[in-house]
Formats: sequence, structure tokens, C-alpha cells
Amino acid sequence: MTVVVGVVAVVVLLAALRAGGALATAIPGLPDPGPGVMWALPVFRLLLNTLATLTVGMTMTAAFLLPGDGPTVCARGYQLLRRSTVTAAGWALTATVLIVLTVSDLLGQPLNNLGSATVVSFAASIPQGQALLLQAGLALAAAVLSRAGVSRWLAATVALLAMAALLPPAFTGHAAGSGNHQIAVTSLALHILAAGIWVGGLAALLMMRRSRLLADTATRYSRLALGCCTAVAISGLASAAVRLGTVDQLWQSRYGWLLCGKLAALLALGALGARHRRHTLPALRAGQRGVFTRFAAAELVVFAAAVGLAVALSRSPTPIPDDPLDADPLTELLGFAMPAAPAATRVIGQPLPDMFFLTLVTLGVLAYLTGVARMRRAGHHWPATRTASWLAGMLLLAAITNLGIARYAYVLFSAHMVQHMVLSMLVPILLVGGAPITLALRTLRRPADPQMRGAREWLLLALHSRPARILTHPLVALAIYTGSLFGLYFSDLLGTLMRSHLGHLAMLTHFVLAGYLLFWVLIGVDPGRPRLAPPLLVIIHLASMMAHGFFGLILMQSTTVIAPDWYLAVHPDWAAPLLDDQHLGAGIAWAFGELPAAVVMIVLVRQWIRADEREQARLDRAADRADATGTPDDLARYNTFLRDAARESDRRPDRPR
Repeated sequence: MTVVVGVVAVVVLLAALRAGGALATAIPGLPDPGPGVMWALPVFRLLLNTLATLTVGMTMTAAFLLPGDGPTVCARGYQLLRRSTVTAAGWALTATVLIVLTVSDLLGQPLNNLGSATVVSFAASIPQGQALLLQAGLALAAAVLSRAGVSRWLAATVALLAMAALLPPAFTGHAAGSGNHQIAVTSLALHILAAGIWVGGLAALLMMRRSRLLADTATRYSRLALGCCTAVAISGLASAAVRLGTVDQLWQSRYGWLLCGKLAALLALGALGARHRRHTLPALRAGQRGVFTRFAAAELVVFAAAVGLAVALSRSPTPIPDDPLDADPLTELLGFAMPAAPAATRVIGQPLPDMFFLTLVTLGVLAYLTGVARMRRAGHHWPATRTASWLAGMLLLAAITNLGIARYAYVLFSAHMVQHMVLSMLVPILLVGGAPITLALRTLRRPADPQMRGAREWLLLALHSRPARILTHPLVALAIYTGSLFGLYFSDLLGTLMRSHLGHLAMLTHFVLAGYLLFWVLIGVDPGRPRLAPPLLVIIHLASMMAHGFFGLILMQSTTVIAPDWYLAVHPDWAAPLLDDQHLGAGIAWAFGELPAAVVMIVLVRQWIRADEREQARLDRAADRADATGTPDDLARYNTFLRDAARESDRRPDRPR
């Protein structure tokens, strides 16, 4: 079976490379690395994708789809982890070889003409080399950790590390070279991740086809595969739209022909998946393993063809060139053309869709509403105010990252500061008010097998883990929130993050998470946060307000331009001078926090009053019980202690008169 799948993948790859024009004859007079490099590059890329997919599938299955043996993985999970060591190490080695081949291809030099200094410089300073080097490092770390133990936490860590190692190449190549980075890059990353989980999970199932755990594991995988299939289809369409430019290129370009072949493979995989759910899974539960194995093998063959087409697409020229001769440098840098002077209609009415945040908001809204629906079906009440708070936070998150303000946040420091303040204060306060963890713990279903860890079990373990206890310490949460203000803007970090789409996404995500962590500690009602006395929470909130105000004052008095390498490159002609715009942003930072801080203070005072009322009610109930039973309560015993102490003091002969 392995040989058949490999042959299909290679044959489809070579045919697609020829059809897509990726193996065009070298032009006389131009540098040429030679036919060996030209053929080796796609073959090694196919090998890397295969090893990466197998690693992800085996580690993910061992950690999340198989039952455990107490705190450790089961015997079958142990076998998969050990096999993943070999594939992960091969993955790291293949990525290293690809660095050398890519240098040869880009420079047009045969391998024997390359020096080690050239290869090292490429890996350290060029995005494609950095991506491959990072991927090799992550894969090597996964290989080492897969041998470090057999705990389920370690297996989950290895699986997440392997999934992360899939993503670095998404931020180079066709995606990073296309316009509209906000859709192209994120859609490709989502496409690669979902496809890796989908294909790898199926391969892992075939490896355990003789196991008694196959039926239950295949059922769990089927639900996961449905989500992956949907994600692959949506992200693939979004990615293709960016690269094709117009619909007619789908049949008028060689790249479009390959896309059609990949679409046909996706439709075939969807049909096979539906067949699995309707027929082969019931047959498997009835003990007929042969039916499942045959259909799964056929599905894997189609997957191999799709992977071959994907590698060929990555080597084929797109209808929209990656590096057009008349390209606008600003468009290449930003992913969109320079916007006109800001106006209300442009700030709101010229959206800049970002696939990452659109996906995040869509999943967040759907998951929350599903949980609320389950609560109602079970006959339980869920406050409408919490639902409204969560939905408002999600809609505000979508608006501030996808409307026209997102365009101006790239080129104006003041607009960036508006985005920062909204993401770090307004959005987290609303999301914390939705109490999502409480809703999840009440509505997530427990697995039928007590040895399985479902989403609820992993959530509980995460809430009570040592990292969670450290992060939710009030001083740590306060340090993360305030430290990000000073660390980002009074160093070179802002300019570095703005130049990378991945860095920009990480920065915006950090704003939300840092704000959520602080306000969860202050006013959250979800379990898992430390329970502090309201006066201490008020002090922590006052400290955050003081740090926020101090940051704004320092920024307003600063005479040094922040991130000059970025803002000088993208400064619009219609904008105010950089320092003036920076002072405007400082004023926004200083004044913006007043209203959210006041709201948080009101909530804290209200919680303080309610805590006192609950304590007084508890004391009253204790006094009533004491009166009814004739036994003194805590308050009565305390008063008796004070009276006895006073009498003893009066009886002392040396008491001062």
C-alpha cells in the first residue's frame, strides 16, 4: 500500500509539473542550476510533505483520538509516538536538504558551486530560508520530545509542535508574494494545517487497522475529518481566488488547470468521506474491518494525487505573478494599495478582510451559540446579558480587524493605537463578560470511554495546570499587560512585527490575550482564576490604570519617532508629520482607557458590595442556626472572647489607673 501511494504521488507530481510549466527549458545565457536541482526540488518537497503529514497524523492520533492508560498514552499510542520519531527526524533532514536545493535554484548555480557561507546566509536572512530552517528546528524538537516520555501531556505537546511546524512555508512563496496578504497567507496556512490533520489522521488509522481500538478511533476521526474537509475547501477557494485574479483564469491558464484537478480530488475525497460515515463505519463497528481498510486505502491514494498536485502548484507560475515588473512597492509591502485620506466612509466602508480573524470570530460565535442552544435544550437558564456581551466582543473584534480602520492601522501610528486600545481593553472586557469557560464546562459532552480525554477534560487540565496558575497570578497578568505597552513601543519590536504578516497577526492576538488575562483576573466569573479579596483587585486595577496613564504621558512627551524604519516607508503624502501623528496616538492611548477603566471599577465595586452582602447573609444564617439550636455561633464566640479578655484585663493589679 505504501509503495502504491508513493508511486501515485510521484507520477501525479511529475505530470502536473510538466503540464503546469514548472519544468520549462532553461533560457540560454541565464543562470541555470541544472536538471538535477530542477527535478530534485519538487521530489524533496513531496517527501517533506509526506513525512510532515505522517508525523502530524501519528502524534495527533496518539494524543487526542486514542484512549489513555491513566496519565500515559496507551500501547497503540506509544507505538505511534515511536514511529513519529523516525518521520519527524526525516522531516527535519529533508527540510535541511531543501535549504540547499532552494539556494541553488534561486541563484541559478549548480550544487558544487555553492559555498557553505552562501547557504548559511540564505537560511539566516532570506524568508524562504528562515521558514525552512524554522521548520527543520520544530520537526527536530518534535522528534526529540517524542522519545522523552509517554505522558499524554507530552504527546499533546509533540502533536501541537508538529502542527506548528507545518506552517512556516505558508508565509513565503506564492502566498507572501501575492497581494492581499491578509487573505492569501492565512488561507494557505489554514489549508495546510487542515489538510495535514485530515490526511495524517487517515494514514494513522491504516497503521492501526488490526487494533481493537480501530472502530471507536475511526468514529472520532470521522467527525474531525468533516471539519478538516470544510476548512480545506473554504481556505482553498479563498487562496485560489487571490492567485487566479479572475475566474476565467481557471480554464485559461495552466495554473487553473491544476487547480481544477485539485478541486476534482477534493470532491472525490468528500464523496469517499460520506461513504465512510454512511457505510464503512457501521460495517467496522460490526467487525468488518476489510471494508474500511479498502475504502481508506482508496481515499489515501486520492490524497496522494492531491498532494502531488499541491506540490506542483507551489512550483508553477500563477496568473498573477509573484514579482511583477511594474509592481507598486507599497502594495507589495502592505498587501493593498495606499488608502486615501481618512474619512468616516473609508474607515468603515473599505473593508480589509483578514482570514485569520474572520475564521476566529466565526468559530467563536458558532461555538458559543451552540453551547447556549444546548443549555436551553437541557432546560437550563443562561443569562442573555452574557450572550450579548460575548457576541458584542466578537463583532467588535471582527470590525476593528477587518473594516477600513485596519488599512489605516498599517500606515498611521494613531490608527494603530486605536486598534491597540480596542483590542486590549474593549474587546477583552466584553469577552470576559460572556463567561465562555463556564459555558464550555457546562455544555461540552464527556466521552463515553472514561479513558478518553475530550475537549472538556483537556480544558479542565489546562485550567488547573501550573502554567495557568502562574499566568493567572494577578501580578503576572498585570506585568504582561503593562509590560507589552512599554516593551512594544520603546524598543525596535513594533517595526519588526509590522514588516511580517505573521508578526502582525501575533501582535494583534497578543493584545487580545493580554487584555483578556488581566480582566479575567479582575472581573471574570469563570472558574480557574484566583479568588482574591475585592480590595486587592481594586488595587491591581488602579495600578494598571496608573501604568496606562504613565505610558500615555511618556509617549506624548517623546521626541523620537517610534518604528521609523516602518513608518517612514509607508507614510502617506496626505498624513501629518510622523511625530505629530505619534503624539495624536499618545493622546488616544492616554484618554482611551478612561471609560473602560471606569466600567471595570464599577463592576469591581459592585462585586465588592455583593461579597459583603453574601458574607453578612452567611453570618445571619449562622446566628439563626445558633438561636434555633442553642449553640453559640462564630460571632457569639468571638464576642465572648472579647468580653473575657476585657474582664481579665480589669482584674490585673498592674492595670494603669
